[in-house]
Amino acid sequence: MLRTVLVVALGLAAAPVAAESPRPATPPPATADAPRGFEIRDLVTLDRVSDPQVSPDGRQIAFQLRETDLDGNRGINSIWLVPADGGAPARRLTAKGVSSSAPRWSHDGRALYFVSARGGGGPQLWRMPIDGGEPVQATRFPLPVGTYALSPDGRHLAVAFDVFVDCAADLACTKRKLDERGASKQTGQHYDQLFVRHWDTWKNGTRSQLFVARLDADGIAGEQLTWISRGISGDVPSKPFGGDGEWAFSPDGRSMAFTARTADRSEAWSTNLDIFLAPIDGSREPQNLTAANEATDTAPVFSPDGRTLYHLAMKRPKFEADREWIIARDLATGAAREIAAEWDRSPSSILLSRDGRTLYAVAQDMGQRPLFAIDVATGRVRNLSGDGSIGGASVAGDTVAFVRDSLAGPAQLFTLSARGGRERRLTDFNADRLRHVRLGAFEQFSFAGANGETVYGYIVKPWNLAPGQRVPVAFLVHGGPQSSMANGWHYRWNAQTYAGAGFAAIMIDFHGSTGYGQAFTDSISGDWGGKPLEDLRLGLAAAAAKYPFIDADRACALGGSYGGYMISWIAGNWPDGFRCLVNHAGVFDTRAMGYMTEELWFTEWEFGGTVYDDPTLYERWNPANFVKNWKTPMLVIHGELDYRVPYTQGIAAFTAAQRRGIASEYLHFADENHWILKPHNSIQWHDAVKAWLKRWTAPGAPAAP
Repeated sequence: MLRTVLVVALGLAAAPVAAESPRPATPPPATADAPRGFEIRDLVTLDRVSDPQVSPDGRQIAFQLRETDLDGNRGINSIWLVPADGGAPARRLTAKGVSSSAPRWSHDGRALYFVSARGGGGPQLWRMPIDGGEPVQATRFPLPVGTYALSPDGRHLAVAFDVFVDCAADLACTKRKLDERGASKQTGQHYDQLFVRHWDTWKNGTRSQLFVARLDADGIAGEQLTWISRGISGDVPSKPFGGDGEWAFSPDGRSMAFTARTADRSEAWSTNLDIFLAPIDGSREPQNLTAANEATDTAPVFSPDGRTLYHLAMKRPKFEADREWIIARDLATGAAREIAAEWDRSPSSILLSRDGRTLYAVAQDMGQRPLFAIDVATGRVRNLSGDGSIGGASVAGDTVAFVRDSLAGPAQLFTLSARGGRERRLTDFNADRLRHVRLGAFEQFSFAGANGETVYGYIVKPWNLAPGQRVPVAFLVHGGPQSSMANGWHYRWNAQTYAGAGFAAIMIDFHGSTGYGQAFTDSISGDWGGKPLEDLRLGLAAAAAKYPFIDADRACALGGSYGGYMISWIAGNWPDGFRCLVNHAGVFDTRAMGYMTEELWFTEWEFGGTVYDDPTLYERWNPANFVKNWKTPMLVIHGELDYRVPYTQGIAAFTAAQRRGIASEYLHFADENHWILKPHNSIQWHDAVKAWLKRWTAPGAPAAP
């Protein structure tokens, strides 16, 4: 699956300051009070709320806010605090200038820890008293601090470092080796097994490993480290997107459960992540709790009494989009049972209530991404948060905090009582910035798709749609392919940027999308160009029939990753469907992709094996085999640091269009990966896409040159 993740910078500012109303570094063009549509310069400058953390007593919530430094072409994070009862507005704890991220409460709730590069060195852990006072540096390790966790009793710190395994807990040894390598005039790197590169990074021989340090009475870490993941040849947490949701302290603080995938010669084609249990004093090697399952096991959570470990588990090896089952594992006997086995949804994370009776899970569901409460004893499931998409949640005491966004706006912070009741909204970031912006109205619709099965989609109307007006269409195709264009606020494929430019944005959750049951998700594997293409055809026709303002003859299709694959597939198999196409980071040649991508389990599952054993499905659904049918103008975009779908796939698609004499352009980003993340690059991307769409959908523009 070609997944999404939010990338944040690390750092810290000085003393707490009063709350303020952040404004964009460069205001978007508009007259003072005239309403206008939403556009990319709005999107890149919005403040982004994330990572809510409830204090131990449930009375306060710390969270992370990303603000855009447009001049610096980066995002800067800061830590904020707000009462859980909404009795006061959120206030900033760390000032602007240097990022602060990953807030976590001390066990007694008197201080917040967070990661920062303040002090001139690399990112380290800092500790800030809640009642006032300057932050104090809590770690002084030779290597940068990334993922970390605090023990329940406040006596220990768990932290991950990228180390050379033969250096063990001697971080200075790893730093010395890296410095020596950086100073060497020899730049070659030898490999004897995959991975050689992953996501956007070449492997350098280090592994992320888990260590524990003791905290003194002031909450400051000592220099001595205990190597907890000793003997595990793999990354803890997993790469590239693993975090602190992949490990947990036991309630007594004496042991840790953590997730790892063994880095043997099968690593690049294995989804066999296991959960290990290890004492924090390093007295025993980690014990593999899930060795019997050759698929993914992850997200460990201890029961309050420490006797049960809850976690997520898949059942089919090599299938990264398999259903995540919730497992309760008795640590004394090893017996395991499924919780809510009849609930045909796939949670991405789980939390446990204070009394251990309720699990909280986030999962895709019918075009939404709610927070669910699951009764541990009965498996009864309740939707707690309604419509929209949950981006993070935390629970302590009777307080449940979560961040939610939707097609109607960016993320805000909410709370509700674990005992039930109405939710409370605690933040209103970006309100002033968007005061004169009008977003497009949206709604979900359904139709009979492939095999006559019900398929769902969303339409977002132009912000200024007038009665009787007919408007062009931006037809957005999601990636994954096991994903969803759900009711959420996206920072790369945001439907409101197209509605703000006068387009009707249409998004179809075709066969293979998540949130509609595992059978629906499974149906795309081995059928990349079949049912999904039929759903897209039928979905556009259904929308045109339902919404008379749509001019389906002036439509352009856009997609990234698998969505980019579908753009190349449409070019050869639905050549008369659109005025223009936009292909971002798309798969052009599935056969080559089977050798070029880094996570080989993905292509091997989706196409039924390796290319050399059976190339049948690779060739059947290969867009490169249908280039002779291409005639639709295509804009191709790719990042050079994309190792999931290497940029040569984009160049190949552009070459095909050029060689066919088709109007085409190629936009190359040398400093971006599978996603376009830098603010100015995002602006350039959107400006180029909007210009391409307007060029080919203008009244009187030809369907092809």
